[in-house]
Amino acid sequence: MLVIKRLFDFYVNSSIHVALAVCGLVWVTLLNFNVGADLDFVFFIFFATVTGYNFVKYFGLAKFHHRSLASWLKAIQIFSFLCFLGLIYYTLKLKMDTIIYFLGLGVITFLYAIPFLPKKIFVKAGNLRAISGLKIYVIAFVWTCVTVVIPLLNENYGLDNDVLVESIQRFLYVIIAMLPFEIRDMKYDSLKLATIPQKIGVSKTKIIGVLLIVLVFFLEFFKDEFYMNKTIILAIVCLLLLLFLLFSTKNQKKYFSAFWVEGIPILWAILTTANY
Repeated sequence: MLVIKRLFDFYVNSSIHVALAVCGLVWVTLLNFNVGADLDFVFFIFFATVTGYNFVKYFGLAKFHHRSLASWLKAIQIFSFLCFLGLIYYTLKLKMDTIIYFLGLGVITFLYAIPFLPKKIFVKAGNLRAISGLKIYVIAFVWTCVTVVIPLLNENYGLDNDVLVESIQRFLYVIIAMLPFEIRDMKYDSLKLATIPQKIGVSKTKIIGVLLIVLVFFLEFFKDEFYMNKTIILAIVCLLLLLFLLFSTKNQKKYFSAFWVEGIPILWAILTTANY
C-alpha cells in the first residue's frame, strides 16, 4: 500500500497528471474541430508540460538545496531530464512555425519562474508570477494558446469564429479551474499576489466562478457549427467544475485540487473520444 501511495504521489508531484490534463484539452480541440490527431504534437505537449511545470515548481528548491536534495526531488529531477530529452526529440518533428509559437510561450514560462523584476517595486520573487493579480491570467493565456490556438495553427486550420469562441471558453475554463487552487492557497500566498479570493473573499469568488461556468456553457451556442453531443459533454464538464468549485475550502484534502480538479480535462478527453 505504501508503494502505491508513493507512486501516486510521484505521479502528481512530477506533473504527469497535469501534463495528461493539458494533452486531454489538446485532444478535445483536435477532435472538436475534426482536424485529425498529430500524435507527435501530443507527445511534444506532454514532455513540454512536464519540463515546464517542474522547472517552475522546483527551480527554487533545486537552486538552494542542490547538494542535499531529498530523494523524491532527485527522482523528479531525473524524470524531468528524461522528459526534456523527449521534448528535444519531438521538437525536431514539429513545423518551424509551430516551434516559433512555442518559443514565445517558453519565454513567458521562463519569465514566470525566473526573477527579473526590481524587487523593491514588486514582491520578493521578482518574476511574472509575483506581479499582483497577474498569475491566473498568465496561466490561462498560456493554456489557451497551447490547447486551442497552436494545435489548430499546426494543422493549418483557419482562426475563424468557432476558434475564437473555443479560445474564450478555454481561457475562462482555466480561470475557473484555478479558483479551487487559489482558495486552497490563501493561507500560504503573499497578500501582494492579490489573488481573486484574497481580493474579494471565498464566497464572492465562488459566485464569480459560477457565473463564468454559465458563460462557458452558453458560449457554445454562439458557434457556427453546433453539435448536441459535444454540448452535452460540455454540460457534464461544467457541472463537475461547478461541484468542485462549490465544495472548495481553505482546508481541502491534499489532492482535492491537484488530482480531482486537475483531472477533469482527462475525463473530458475520454468522453469526447467515445463520442467521436
